[in-house]
Amino acid sequence: MTSPFLSLPRAVASEGVDEGVPAHYGNPVVEQRRLEQGRAIVDLSGRGILTVTGPDRLTWLHSMASQSLDRLPAGGSAEALFLDASGRIEHVAHVLDDGETTWLVVEASEAEPLRAYLDRMRFMLRVEVEDVTGEYAVVGAMSTDALDAAVPAAAPNGVGLDWVDPWREASGYQYSHETDHPAALWRFIERVVPRDALADAAAAVEAGRVEAAGALAAEALRIAAWRPRFATEVDEKAIPHEFDWLRSAVDLGKGCYKGQETVAKVLNLGRPPRRLVLLHLDGSDTVLPAPGEEVVGEKARPEPAPGEAPERKVVGQITSSAMHYEMGPIALAVVKRAVPGDLPLIVESHGIDVAAAQVEIVPADAAAAIEVPRLPRLGVRH
Repeated sequence: MTSPFLSLPRAVASEGVDEGVPAHYGNPVVEQRRLEQGRAIVDLSGRGILTVTGPDRLTWLHSMASQSLDRLPAGGSAEALFLDASGRIEHVAHVLDDGETTWLVVEASEAEPLRAYLDRMRFMLRVEVEDVTGEYAVVGAMSTDALDAAVPAAAPNGVGLDWVDPWREASGYQYSHETDHPAALWRFIERVVPRDALADAAAAVEAGRVEAAGALAAEALRIAAWRPRFATEVDEKAIPHEFDWLRSAVDLGKGCYKGQETVAKVLNLGRPPRRLVLLHLDGSDTVLPAPGEEVVGEKARPEPAPGEAPERKVVGQITSSAMHYEMGPIALAVVKRAVPGDLPLIVESHGIDVAAAQVEIVPADAAAAIEVPRLPRLGVRH
């Protein structure tokens, strides 16, 4: 499905996870400012959309997801994770309900796998799952004013379909020690619209009623807000704690969902095995590391012999990177838990060593939420 936004002047198509929508319109840095100021919209029509209908839909989804969904009000928004039995993230859904239908906005690659999974779990319940990506699409913005200037929200059951990202205000447990969390600047809204209305939104941009920003602008602001994304940060080993995802997508007061034991155990008794960090990158060589490139640290060792290079050790990898309009080159990376928070890091990219200073999102000292008292050792009394 070709997006009408790709026909706008200066539109350059995205590659990778955002393929099918514009990456930018000639100036990604200016587009970031417009998007952050609430003056621009971004084409997210590459995302997938599922619907769940039937009287049992919310209680059914509630029973499988990490988030409480059984009392989601009409017009309400939530973020939910679907985990495997070991607590690893299998699917992430942006959830909204209109009183008759529950809408799940997901990554394009996840629409069919999540639909198939949910369909297998229906059993005898009164629910129906459908992939409606061909009929509906998503447009994003930092303000409803920008969205309203472009296209009205779909409202097939009388309630407008605007998903408001809960990342801005932590409703769950937060590992980050930051009191001034950058999520406060992330006011993202995803509006579901009829797919044939995308042409009207593109026409509104061309007529000057609203401005447009590309996927690169949205990604730069997302990274700066420390906001994890399924398509970029999650791999086959990922658990929610590693990304501070408990703050927006996990209700610790509910139980009896797949993976819940691991969620509780790691939070209460353990530590995340890996952790998400923001990297401020040296821009001297104008190199922006690509996702998947290795992050290394120099091993602590006695003074090397003259001419001997310090020994390096791979400690993680880049998941997302961007050129931010204020901070310059930045990236999100997943590193090992044991990496000290003040350790200078290096990203090996295109044969160049890019120096990186880390900002802890999930701190290296993230500890168990419950301190378990040590029991006396059992042994023979003398």
